[in-house]
Amino acid sequence: MMYSLARPLLFSVAPERAHELTLSWLQKAYSVGLVNTKLIEKPITCMGIEFPNPVGLAAGLDKNGSHIDALAALGFGFIEVGTVTPRPQAGNEQPRLFRIQKAKAIINRMGFNNDGVDQLVENVKASKYKGVLGINIGKNADTPVEQAVDDYLHCFEKVYNYASYVTVNISSPNTKNLRSLQNGEALTHLLETLKNRQAELAEENQHYVPLVLKVAPDLSTEDIAFIAKQLLQYKVDGLIVTNTTLSRDGVTDLPSGNEAGGLSGAPVFEKSTTCLRSFSAVLKNQIPLIGVGGILSGEQALAKQNAGANLVQLYSGLIYTGPKLIKDCIHTMT
Repeated sequence: MMYSLARPLLFSVAPERAHELTLSWLQKAYSVGLVNTKLIEKPITCMGIEFPNPVGLAAGLDKNGSHIDALAALGFGFIEVGTVTPRPQAGNEQPRLFRIQKAKAIINRMGFNNDGVDQLVENVKASKYKGVLGINIGKNADTPVEQAVDDYLHCFEKVYNYASYVTVNISSPNTKNLRSLQNGEALTHLLETLKNRQAELAEENQHYVPLVLKVAPDLSTEDIAFIAKQLLQYKVDGLIVTNTTLSRDGVTDLPSGNEAGGLSGAPVFEKSTTCLRSFSAVLKNQIPLIGVGGILSGEQALAKQNAGANLVQLYSGLIYTGPKLIKDCIHTMT
């Protein structure tokens, strides 16, 4: 109810400013006890982790882990923060976030704007949240893609003891050449290096933290087959399907529809779900799948589940539908 009243005001200001205002208002409401949704228990075990329910927050909304407690109070079964990079970076020039209201879509070219991994760790340590926390890691924009593995290793080591699982983001379209890490020897080298370090960290800390890969929806059948083979070979713990798309289907003729960046929201649902279904068919339940992309209703969350998702994540749908979407998804999923 509160969001339905606030939304017209939020939609009257620039999208990035609205994003900041939403988090600020949520934090204030939480601090005075106005946000405290009763957690709906629908437990599911995935990647060796007990999730209280299968509906989580996707990375990107809370890049620095500054609002974990307030976001968790909305009733999510898990929270994913980031994407975070080794060093702070400003991201791309503004404007870099665009609403396409008629299509219930968003285009962003944020560019991994964040305060750096050290600050994120401090924010996580200051949080009171005891639930499932994913931390999404990436590379700095000025790190050559040939040295990307060093950035991922650095972040992985920094967040290892503060995450329930760690997501390796190689699928954002807004960092130059990042998506090339989804292919060939680059992916093999990245997964092999991170899995070897994961084994070392697990032994050093006597605690195993699952490693998850996040992929784009803009993959060919051959791409999906190759990635799936690598996931199985290196025993990656989970796969998030998908990030935003470069496609402009459904928004081409709409205002801002041809802005550069990744498209999310309603138009990506079918493409993302088709990709999810394809990975599910190849992986055959050997690796848990997290479905994200275009979920604006409980029925669409169920469709992701029917396509092979063990868990789902929300982001753009929250902007158009509000926090009630969380409860709708939890109740609808079987």
